[in-house]
Amino acid sequence: MWRVLKFFLRLFGKLRFWQQLVLVVCLPLVLLNTSVAFFGSSAVFPLSPFFVKEKWHALTSYAKHRPFCLLTGHGDLAALAAAAERKLGLPRGLMGAIVSVESGGRPHRISFAGAMGPAQLMPGTAALLDVGDPFDPAESIDAGARYLSQQLKRSGRVDLAVAAYNAGPGAVNGRIPQNGETELYVAKVMKAMNRLN
Repeated sequence: MWRVLKFFLRLFGKLRFWQQLVLVVCLPLVLLNTSVAFFGSSAVFPLSPFFVKEKWHALTSYAKHRPFCLLTGHGDLAALAAAAERKLGLPRGLMGAIVSVESGGRPHRISFAGAMGPAQLMPGTAALLDVGDPFDPAESIDAGARYLSQQLKRSGRVDLAVAAYNAGPGAVNGRIPQNGETELYVAKVMKAMNRLN
């Protein structure tokens, strides 16, 4: 171990100052992004400077969650989504469709933006909804369903509630935002919801 460290320190010492600076700045970013890609099953550009705080938060939450789920496992995501739909009066299959589109049914999913768990909650949203462990499927899906229910009450339409789940409520003003992502997301969720019914 010490030999490897000495080798890298010697190699680092042979680099020019600007090369050392680039390495010191880029290495943490590359480690963060590749960790999100590896642990979160995501595609993330290694030098992406975006959502650094959110990705760091997601990785620390994942590190806290992982030892416990190795012992306890996870519940059936479809059953948890159906229970949340019944509890909150959501249309049948809606939360199941959200989980399917958001995370592909993977409890440990981390997005390129730092969204976490099966319901892909952003750190700020998870905090607002009092989520202690965003990677716990029961907690994540329940919180996602509560958030979706709020958006449905606010907009009165399923498609607008789904759009708000993706783009945020401020981006939805009586219509689905045409931003190249949200309209495709809404179509995928509605298709998945119809498939689940």
